[in-house]
Formats: sequence, structure tokens, C-alpha cells
Amino acid sequence: MPPSMVSGDSQVVFFDLETTGLDTNVCDIIQISAISGDSVFDVYTLPRSPIPYDVTRITGLSVDNGGLLHHGKQVPTVPLCAALASFISFLRSFQCPLVIAAHHGSRFDVPVLEKALQECGLVWHFHQMKPRFLDTLLLGKQLFPTGISSYSQENLVQHFLGTSYDAHNALADVKALQELYRKWDPDRENVSLCSF
Repeated sequence: MPPSMVSGDSQVVFFDLETTGLDTNVCDIIQISAISGDSVFDVYTLPRSPIPYDVTRITGLSVDNGGLLHHGKQVPTVPLCAALASFISFLRSFQCPLVIAAHHGSRFDVPVLEKALQECGLVWHFHQMKPRFLDTLLLGKQLFPTGISSYSQENLVQHFLGTSYDAHNALADVKALQELYRKWDPDRENVSLCSF
């Protein structure tokens, strides 16, 4: 395990969701991805509600004839509750304590995840691991309070890593976020200040 994937004595797992929209109260999860070191989790799930055109334009995800397509190519899906149960199993494969990091996680990914866990009756199973969440958007602002034009993940990756990537694909997002975190190499105090 690369040293940068451990914060203090905690394992760091990066995760991201793609959803049918930005309203945390009503959007459906379409893709869940996570990474820590070389361990990768990536699963698609068929949404209950239609995917708006704007979301398809950004993510490349659409529904046709009861199947999920990514840029026109069908991808395998699993039911949401099975996807979340698999995600929990993936997280359990790491040492505790666990830090689960997401960019803008406190305002979007974590509330959406919590709502889905509640719907599937998996809240207790998830919180049994006693994870802490880290919002890397807040961490970026904490580490670099000036000189950054935008704290979007895409801009931060461009600024610090000098590259672009397939943003708005959850798997590409978590891979880029892990590399960004490695580059920043934050200390335990800064991670703690941006955790909840």
C-alpha cells in the first residue's frame, strides 16, 4: 500500500457517485466507484427515474430498452441494494479506522449515499465500520487558500497534476482524486479538520 493512502493510522478510500441529478433528495445513483491503492470497486445500477438529457450529455449515461448505456454501449448493472451491499463488502476489506474521501462529499456524495443506504436498510451495516468522511474540496481550500481559480476536481487535477481526465465518470473521478491526494500528501491535522 502506498504510504499516501494511509492518513495517520487510517486507511483512505476514495469514492464517487454518478446520479440522475444534483438534488440530493430525489436523484438516483447510476454508478458507484471507489479506489484505495490498487484495489478498485466500480458498479453501475439502473436508475428508477429517467436520466435527464443534461446528465446524459455530461456523463454519457442513458437508459434504452431497459438497459443502461455508457456512450451508447450497454454496461452491466446490478440492483441498487446489491450494489451498496457490495460497496460495504469492499470497504470491509480494508483496515480500520477507515477514511472515505469524496470531492464535495459533505454536500453531495455522502447525503446521497446515506439516503440510499437508508432505503436499502443498510445504514447499520455501513456505520458498523465507523467510517469518517473526508471532503477533498474542503481539504483543497484548507491546504491552498489562495491562487486557485476553482476548486472543482477537474480544475484541481489540471492545476496540480497538469492533466485532464474523463471527468463525470465515477471510476475516472476516483482515480484522479487518489492521484491528487497523493500529490497533496496532506498531514493528519489538515485531514482531521476536513473530516466529519
